[in-house]
Amino acid sequence: MDEEAASRDHVGSLERGLAVMEILARHPSGMTLTEMAEEAGLTRAGARRFLLTLVATGYATQAGRVFSLSPRLLTVARTWLGGASLWSFAAPTMRAVAAELNEACSAAILSGQDVVYVARIPGRRILSVSLDVGTRLPAYCTSMGRILLAGLTPQELDAFLGQATIEKRTPKTITDRRLLAYAIGKAKADGFAVVDEELELGLRSIAVPIHDRAERTVAAINVSTQSARFSVAEMEREILPALLEAKQRIEDFFVV
Repeated sequence: MDEEAASRDHVGSLERGLAVMEILARHPSGMTLTEMAEEAGLTRAGARRFLLTLVATGYATQAGRVFSLSPRLLTVARTWLGGASLWSFAAPTMRAVAAELNEACSAAILSGQDVVYVARIPGRRILSVSLDVGTRLPAYCTSMGRILLAGLTPQELDAFLGQATIEKRTPKTITDRRLLAYAIGKAKADGFAVVDEELELGLRSIAVPIHDRAERTVAAINVSTQSARFSVAEMEREILPALLEAKQRIEDFFVV
């Protein structure tokens, strides 16, 4: 689309109206017509038209000289959130991580003794493990599993460790339950988990938890890579910051 076409399609009045809504959102106690005109850079007449339009459409209320946003905007946001799953919301963020690092970015939830993949953005590099949405992997030897287990209560974790089937997948797999409990505790303290060739030789991954508004761990996201590509230290230095930024953006889903 060229600049002339973009200009034709740009609705300036809508843009200014949305700016008025954003200004009202920053002033929950309300604003007078004069205050809005000054902050929005509008004439009093222009500010009046926008504010009265918002009142007429139910997006704002008027009490005397003071205008405030109404709950309708929240209702619209909740309607959108209700029709969009967390992972459709998170996919662009995960895609950006995968593109930045040129590695796969995945998300999973805990289901019994396994993690279940709920979203995956593949990297350009081929791993021998075939992973798709719906894939189940053991929680004890995967980075997302470790960080999800770190979100359990002590009683829940004890029950998991007492019942889980733990097998040596590679020479590096932690199978001692006390050492596994220590690794999970370290992941909880660190806020991330790294698993180094415990699921498959040549495969490393790093994961962070996704929390809801109540600070409960509801999911995890990770980046998996070939061990020849990144050392553990390099993963913590180069991959972890991108994951933590993505985590924050995804958790914003729960704010509304």
